[in-house]
This record gives sequence, structure tokens and C-alpha cells, in this order.
Amino acid sequence: MKKNKVVIVLASLGIAFTGCTKLEEKLNASVSGQGGGGTAASVLKATYDALRNPVQGQDRFWALQEHTSDEVVGPTRGGDWDDNGIWRVLHNHKWDADHGFVRDTYNEFGKVIFNATDLLRPSFSATAQQQAEARFLRAYANFAWLDGWNQCPYREPGGSPLDDPKVRVGTEALDYIIAEVNAIINDLPTGPAGRANKNAARVLLMKCYLNKGVITNRAAPVFAAADMNQVIALADQIISSGSFSIGSNYFDNFAKNNDVLSTELIFTGQNIGGSESGNIRSRWFCTLHYNQNPSGWNGFTTLSDFYSKFDAADPRRGGNPYPGVTNVSGIRPGFLVGQQFNQNGTALNDRKGNPLAFTPSVALKETGNNLEVTGIRVIKYPPDYTSGDNVDNDAVLYRYADVLMMKAEAILRGGTPTAVAPTTPLALVNAVRTPRGIAALPSINLDGLIDERGREFYWEGMRRQDMIRFGKFLLAKQLKPGVSDNKYLLFPIPNEQLAANPNLKQNPGY
Repeated sequence: MKKNKVVIVLASLGIAFTGCTKLEEKLNASVSGQGGGGTAASVLKATYDALRNPVQGQDRFWALQEHTSDEVVGPTRGGDWDDNGIWRVLHNHKWDADHGFVRDTYNEFGKVIFNATDLLRPSFSATAQQQAEARFLRAYANFAWLDGWNQCPYREPGGSPLDDPKVRVGTEALDYIIAEVNAIINDLPTGPAGRANKNAARVLLMKCYLNKGVITNRAAPVFAAADMNQVIALADQIISSGSFSIGSNYFDNFAKNNDVLSTELIFTGQNIGGSESGNIRSRWFCTLHYNQNPSGWNGFTTLSDFYSKFDAADPRRGGNPYPGVTNVSGIRPGFLVGQQFNQNGTALNDRKGNPLAFTPSVALKETGNNLEVTGIRVIKYPPDYTSGDNVDNDAVLYRYADVLMMKAEAILRGGTPTAVAPTTPLALVNAVRTPRGIAALPSINLDGLIDERGREFYWEGMRRQDMIRFGKFLLAKQLKPGVSDNKYLLFPIPNEQLAANPNLKQNPGY
């Protein structure tokens, strides 16, 4: 009975043991903290590794943030990509507490939290920096939980695994995250981006304060000037450090060796080419056609309404050759629409022999002779052709452009401008646009800002959060008629978690 109780409690912190693996061996390792060698360094590495799947997989947090928005759709193509409608219900806001991606994402962030908390036990004798990194990763995962589910189970280090985890809800959870990050920021290193660091902590705090009104009332958020001033002050600290700048080539932020090429990366999921990585390659596999290089899964597309938000001359829309990619495959990063070519300029065909020419039109259920080519494809991360399955593109979680955009938003929402340049919302937005060769905007307001955030951060896993904050998430959109119920501002607590932890309560409406 005791072992069964331990399994249930660990499940309530998001750790699921499945299949015919050696359950007792894995369980004992997790409970004792002896997994991965039992040193503070090994458990910290396991915590970083645990973060890879929920933030890099195409069917985890990215799916919940993007497929529910106006940026991504996963159409069924004949017999491909039906998956019992699991993608369609995300786009149409019809998910429930048994949705597999909702369940698995919640569980996997829980594993990050469990590993990080385990490291803090005195027996590990972790250094101040190791503890700070673990606590940052735990805060990052808690913020994802709070954003998506509004409920954050927790157990203090050394707490009995037989006890049901307590639960922080809403603003209590947000206040905990803010206090936790402030407590450890001085013990964090200054970099690199692939590790928890001081500026990553500042960005997380910015997101906490910017979304505080949303956490309080998602249906009708109110943005306090004091919170917006906190966002501005944190942005000014990052700007004043002089450590970051906006680069001229947008796609350097996402390419192989982006840790070297980019001048914007603040916090990333580190992938080591040829050695170990998460599933960031799914960003291109999930959209490329079978007859392209690499041979993709012919799935996800963007929508024509979203594509139309871009000016034709916007380099972020793509269309330019990229070294190491276009000369290898013919692919030009950005949005792929129209006839596709290989590296020699030869026009490609689909599997039926029709021209491989991607169309702006797409349906949730595709039929007919052109079902393989409907929808505009998206290559945000230029493919790595040299590293095998373990690609070298680091997953971009926080970058400098977001710092500037969040400062602009905070001023537009009532924050007080400071003397740290750029000082105005328009100057901040254009400080992102113009270095890339995009014409400066003549003016900016909140409606214009969410469109600009879409153009800058498309397919980066933040669109749902943005749309909720700007009051646009529930509205009708392309391929989703009508306004969604307010309950879809949150995801449901997975049923197995409710069964495991009586301190969790199902979110309203589910």
C-alpha cells in the first residue's frame, strides 16, 4: 500500500510511469534522489533535461499555446493527421480533461518541479548557484502551470512523498513565483543563455508583472500602473546591461549555432548538435512535405488571415536564401507558399505527381486531389542538416526583442516612461523592426502591438498568452466560427491528477 501511495502522489506532481519498465527501480531512484548518479550536478542536469520535452515537443506546451491561437492549424489530410481529432479540438476550443496533450504537458512540467525540488534537499550539498538554477527552473515550470491551469501543486524539500501535495492557486502562486525569483537572482550566473541566468530571471519577472492582471481575472484583466512600472524597470536593467542587440538576420536567432550567431538570446533550451537534444526539429518536420528535404510529416500550417498581417517586404515573412539550408534543400526560411523547389531550382511534386505548390487556403478536414499542398508552411527554425537527429538549434525561450516589446506594452498600459532609451512605445517597437530592414511604423497602439508581436514571435509558443492578455483569445477566427466559452481561458486539470491529489480542484466549466 505504501508504494502505491507514493506512485499516486508522484503522479500528482506530474510524474507518470508508463509501460513495462522497471517501475520499482525508477520509483526508488526518484524518491531517493539517486537518479542519474545522485550528485547535485547530475540532478540539476536531469532538471534541465526534463524541461526539453514540454517546451520543445510539437505536441506539448507549444501545441497548447499555438494550435489554440490564430497562428497554427493542424488539418486532417485524408488518413493523415486525424489522431481522433486531437489537433482540431485545440483550434476549435473544444478540448476536455482527457485531452492527451493537456495531460502530458501538465505532467512533464511537474517532473521539472519534482527534480528541482529534490535537488534542494540538504543531503545533496548543492552550491548556491546550483540551488538558484534549480529554483529558477522550478519557477519557470510553475509559471507555465499557472498560465495554463491556474493551479500549482507543491511540496517543500524533504517533505514526505506520502503526503498529498498542497496547491497554490492564482495570485498566491504568482506571488510565490515572484518572491522565489527575487530570492535567487543574485546567485544566478550572468550567462550563458543555455543556463538559468540573471537576465532570464528578469524576463520571467517581467512576464509575471505584465500578466498579473490576467492571472487575477482572465476574462477582464486590469493592468495596474505599479505592475507596469515593474516591467519597465526590469526591461531597463536588461537594456542597460548592453549585452544584447537586435540582429539584421532574423533567422540567425533560430538557426544551427544560434547560441553563437544570435545577439538576442537570453534563455534557451540548449541542444548539442550530434550529441543530445530535445525535439526542436519537430518545428520543421511538422510542416514540411514528404518530398522536401528533410522529408517532413506534411502537417501544420499557418492561416491566410495571419499571413496577411505581414507586409510583403517584411524579412520575417521569409523568402530569402539562408546559407547551409537553401543551398542544401531549396528551402527559404519563413513562410512557404506557392511552388517549392529543390536546391538545384527544380520544381518539386507531391506524392501524386501534382506540383508541390502550397496554397493559402486550408480546411480543418482536407479531401480531394490537392490535400497534400493546402496551407502555408512555416520554417521558423532553419533546419540543421549536419547533426543527425540531435540537431544544434537551441530552443528559443526568451530573447531580447520580447524585452523591448514588453516594455512598449507596459507603457501603453499605463506605465511611466523612463530615461533609458528606447523611451516610447513606438521607438521600442521600431528598435526591433528597423535593424532587420523593415520600414518603421508611423504609430503604435495596443491593437497594432499584438499584430506586431505576432509578426515578431510567430510559432515561438507565446501566442495564446498574448491573445488572452489582449482580450482576443476567445473571439472567432479563421476556421473557428463564434466566440468560445470563458472556460477555455484555462485548460482543465487532467482527470488522473484530480484522482491523485484531492487538493486539486477542477477548473470551472470542465
